[in-house]
Amino acid sequence: MSELTFEQMLEESFKTIRNGEVVDGTVIDVKPDEIVLNIGYKADGIIARNEYTNEPNADLTAMVSVGDSMTAKVLKVNDGEGQVLLTYKRLAAEKGNERLREAYENHEVLRAPVAQILGGGLSVVIEEARVFIPASLVSDTYEKDLSKYQGQEIEFVISEFNPRRNRVIGDRRQLLVAERAEKQKELFEKLNIGDVVEGTVKNVTDFGAFIDLGGVDGLLHISEMSWGRVENPKKVFKVGETVKVLIKDIRDTKIALSFKFPETNPWANAAESYRVGREITGRVARMTDFGAFVELAPGVDALLHVSQISRAHVEKPSDVLSVGQEITAKIVDLNEDEKKISLSMKALESANSGEEESVDEDVTETEE
Repeated sequence: MSELTFEQMLEESFKTIRNGEVVDGTVIDVKPDEIVLNIGYKADGIIARNEYTNEPNADLTAMVSVGDSMTAKVLKVNDGEGQVLLTYKRLAAEKGNERLREAYENHEVLRAPVAQILGGGLSVVIEEARVFIPASLVSDTYEKDLSKYQGQEIEFVISEFNPRRNRVIGDRRQLLVAERAEKQKELFEKLNIGDVVEGTVKNVTDFGAFIDLGGVDGLLHISEMSWGRVENPKKVFKVGETVKVLIKDIRDTKIALSFKFPETNPWANAAESYRVGREITGRVARMTDFGAFVELAPGVDALLHVSQISRAHVEKPSDVLSVGQEITAKIVDLNEDEKKISLSMKALESANSGEEESVDEDVTETEE
């Protein structure tokens, strides 16, 4: 039997390793762009910068120290120069993917800072494994600008896990939807018709404003914004302002709101404020062929029939009146139940001349 040479004995004293094997080692040298490990093999292991971190210009000397213990995966036993190429990043990503798989199967809520803003969503990293959250799954409402999420720590669940196809999808939206539903349930249990609540104007449209009541949106319709007329809601309300509103109705998950508080109802003291025979001043709000509607107060319009404009014959109201004109007339009829008031300018002319003037019966019967 031939004796082994010193070189052969030294060769056999080292362990054997294969590509793909996971090895433990100790850092014996660190350069800005690579880490050298003693892995108990005849050659040292080398971890290049791009196999340690995703940061392209990272200084490894600020991240790793000589003497540190490290576990890595063998990429190539011999790189052609007798060195063993290792990867720390890919092994960490594999462990991270295992972590994500467990989270996916258990429907676990994960939390991590946003690492990158992409064109179609957000990228987060869990133990070196990347998760993509599409823009449609970032929020429960449409968000055009995702830049505010950069570096922000967010919660999400894994909705799709297929690392072989590089598809690991996160979903933040379903958590927000569930949270919103819970808040809505709690809020609906507290709200009652007739309550006065505080909210924030969320959106203003041509037909009304949506008010956030703390997790539930209510609609303040244009017809409920004032006792008077509102032509353009956007001139009355601004997004973000805080308002107090009256809950008018609740049906399932829909809430109707109102600005018409009972204590401000202009018809509350109509019998006194608009008693028959009183002389009153108002503004012409709009006109028709049969008469002019005069605003006496916000929410209170009275009809000045064409026959009651003057003792002289008037063909149509617009011949002698104009919208916005202030006029003085006498109240000749009041119907509180139907909220109708009839006026007469002719009656004042008669009074000034010392004559009595009868009011035509059809004055109070004409519908607006």
